[in-house]
Amino acid sequence: MLGKKNKSVAIVIIFSALLVWWLVLNFFSNEYNPLIWAASYQILVIIAGFIGVMLAMGWGGHRSVMGKALISFALGAFFQAFGQTTFSIYNLFLETDIPYPSLADVGYFGSIPLYILGTLFLAQASGIKVSLKSFQKKLVAIVFPVLMIVVSYVAFLKDYEFDWSAPLRMLLDFGYPFGQAIYVSIAILTLSLSKGLLGGLMKNKIFFLLSALIVQYIADFNFLYQAIQGTWVNGGYGDLIYMTAYFLLAMSLLQFNVDYIKQGK
Repeated sequence: MLGKKNKSVAIVIIFSALLVWWLVLNFFSNEYNPLIWAASYQILVIIAGFIGVMLAMGWGGHRSVMGKALISFALGAFFQAFGQTTFSIYNLFLETDIPYPSLADVGYFGSIPLYILGTLFLAQASGIKVSLKSFQKKLVAIVFPVLMIVVSYVAFLKDYEFDWSAPLRMLLDFGYPFGQAIYVSIAILTLSLSKGLLGGLMKNKIFFLLSALIVQYIADFNFLYQAIQGTWVNGGYGDLIYMTAYFLLAMSLLQFNVDYIKQGK
């Protein structure tokens, strides 16, 4: 079995190869090349899912808070992969624009509550309840989520026209930006309010994971914006942001190997 270093190198090589492929597509492209690339980079989020599941077992699986956090992130990654696979089937094989809502939204939207659950478990493991005793930190705990939700509302829902004949579409229209804002705000709070797990050893690892979640939020934010503007292009820079988010998620989850943490690495 590959060690942590070898796994990291393998993930970096895969990411680099996909990045070079994307760059080449900007100069030598046809109708299907970008679609094939867009269907391929999900390998990174699938790897992230398997990493999360395997490392969760080292923490005792569902019997520990950290194990539950890793399992939640892993399942969220698999849901993302399901959504992207469905999206790619429509584009590559059915050769038609994917409807909205569609089966792909089961994956994309389904990952949101799992990421929220993962960040909540991570917050619990980081001792965030203890840190909320001071007034200043209570204030921060309120401001972060409210700010994220306000930004999402202004960007996507300020002039929203309600269509009560399509309740599922409305649920997704509100659920996507608000749900994403919630898991990012919880992740930021976890980093800023926690006193640190295992003598602060987890701080950098949580920051790494936070970075992945923020890039995921940026990717989703950009997708929603481009979809509204009608400027989304399969295999474009938006997909590159998603690929970067998946790469960071895989690399960040790899840092939670319990054996290396016990060794102070």
